[in-house]
Amino acid sequence: MQSPYPSAALDEARRAIAEKLREIRRDAGLTGREVADRTGWLPSKVSRLQSATTPPSDADIRAWCVACDAEDRIPDLLAANRTADSMYLEWRRVQRSGLRRLQESRIPLYEQTRTFRVYSSSVIPGFVQTYEYAAALLGNIARVHGTPEDVDEAAAARIDRSHIIRDGRRRFGLLLEESVLRHVVGDSVVMAGQLGYLLSVMALPAVSVGIIPAGRERPMWTLETFTLFDEERVSVELLTAGITVTAPGEIAMYARAFEEMTALAVYGADARGLISSAIDSLD
Repeated sequence: MQSPYPSAALDEARRAIAEKLREIRRDAGLTGREVADRTGWLPSKVSRLQSATTPPSDADIRAWCVACDAEDRIPDLLAANRTADSMYLEWRRVQRSGLRRLQESRIPLYEQTRTFRVYSSSVIPGFVQTYEYAAALLGNIARVHGTPEDVDEAAAARIDRSHIIRDGRRRFGLLLEESVLRHVVGDSVVMAGQLGYLLSVMALPAVSVGIIPAGRERPMWTLETFTLFDEERVSVELLTAGITVTAPGEIAMYARAFEEMTALAVYGADARGLISSAIDSLD
């Protein structure tokens, strides 16, 4: 069946909300018809809402939760519903005016955040990228997505934005899968410079860098790359979309996942050893 929404990402967001509504109904021990009776709706509306055929309004969410005696679920559902249309932003649309402007658009959020928690399973986090690494990475992104050719300006904007990691007024917790150290971006010279810079960043008092070693038994699977901005929002990076999560319950889930990953990581001398080993493996 063709999705009723303009993108697979938005479809996923709407289906997540519909699943939560269905879960609330089941937890209350109600049938769809009983929810319809309590809300004064036609049964077909209940069916459309919990199958994601029709997106709910805020009033629909409130009425559903009241009917199921689940008023405590209203804030999270409203937050998810109100951001569903904006939380999934197609990279092509965002990048239409160029990668540099995309980098600069995030400065206000970075300036107001005091604690950053970053988990990366893909690339070195932007906060600690060298110019050469950023330019090579952004060049790949521009090629894949067909965005305007302003890679040099975008890389410079990213590096300029990253000054906050050295100002001492913010704290950074960075968790990287070991595979990130082995994924060569640019060439071996660029990668060696990037990994060397990562080693130097580890000496900053406000920065914690943990590496999750490959090959060890783990209860937490590899996740998509994400950044926690204080306790206010989470940004998740996918190939075709950037997701902004603002629902308190979902933010808490990412925070718990970050803690799980923290327990898997090594720090200090052990982390530096893994980074140095990755440098040694470069041609």
